[in-house]
Amino acid sequence: MTMKQHTSINLFFALAAALLFTACSNHYKAEEGKEQDSTIAVKTEVVTSRPQAGEISFSGNIEGETTVKLGFMVPGKVSQIAFKTGQFVAKGQLIASLDPVNYDLNKQLADVQLLEAADEYDRLKLLHTRGSLSESDFSKTGFSLQKAQVQQKLEAKHLSDTKLVAPISGVLLDKQTQEGEIINAGAPLFTVSDIRKVKVVAFVPEGELAGLHIGQSAEVNIAALDKIFKGKIAEVGAVADAASRAFTIKILVDNAGLLIRPGMIAEAKMALSTKKSGIQLPPECIISDPGNQTSVYVVDPSSQKAFKRKVSLGRMFANKIEIISGLSAGEQVITSGQTKVSDGSVITIEK
Repeated sequence: MTMKQHTSINLFFALAAALLFTACSNHYKAEEGKEQDSTIAVKTEVVTSRPQAGEISFSGNIEGETTVKLGFMVPGKVSQIAFKTGQFVAKGQLIASLDPVNYDLNKQLADVQLLEAADEYDRLKLLHTRGSLSESDFSKTGFSLQKAQVQQKLEAKHLSDTKLVAPISGVLLDKQTQEGEIINAGAPLFTVSDIRKVKVVAFVPEGELAGLHIGQSAEVNIAALDKIFKGKIAEVGAVADAASRAFTIKILVDNAGLLIRPGMIAEAKMALSTKKSGIQLPPECIISDPGNQTSVYVVDPSSQKAFKRKVSLGRMFANKIEIISGLSAGEQVITSGQTKVSDGSVITIEK
């Protein structure tokens, strides 16, 4: 082999090695770039425990202090309705009445039958006194008189039941019938509510129940009236709602001017008897999952990956929401970019 040929071969191998090195280098850079592109840029916040406001606020519905549903004890045709919905009804006032003709006739018939029975009893009593009537026959006459008396009282009650009067003073909230309509006995037709005092009925999370007690003062803001009223807790539920695990509380409010009406929405605020510290996060970092589950993404610093964590929510504090359980102080939570993240995603934290 000549020197010229040997030089050509060496040049060929050198060129091939250079091309191979370039290709490997480009492949490595592509893989490195691909790995860098797969990371997700996020912003995070370190979880801290901070003092929470010593008050609680929640929304509730207004109800009357006492609310009753009324209906007739006998069937019949409605002949009169004395009040319209929203009007005030005093205790003992007539709300509505049925056509009394049939019941009046039955009462008259019972009166006649009672007179007959009483006359028969008086006549046979004389015979019994003279010894002309046996004790057994005289007893039957006495039973017939008692039966007529009871029947007369029953028909008198039926006639009286054609008039429906208010058992309490209050506002007629609802009526489910019209004049001329045939109604059944016992059907709830009218709703009357005493609103001289009203109740704010709301649900409180079980975590806040320890800070509330009967007699505790509250401020009740009713947006529809643009007014704040003073109230006191009158009742604290003993059993939690099975679905929400919240307890019912009722706040009693004086309603001297009858401005507050059942059905209005109220915002109640009260001071808690115990103050505590807790974890709060921006609402935007909370993820809502199916089944009313809530979670956040927590960063693992060693692997630079994000992992989904279920959390339980509490109250709102201005622009923060309380985390009751699921997180500890010092952990790092994703606050921006979490919509692109899935469980186990590799992340890059933006400063």
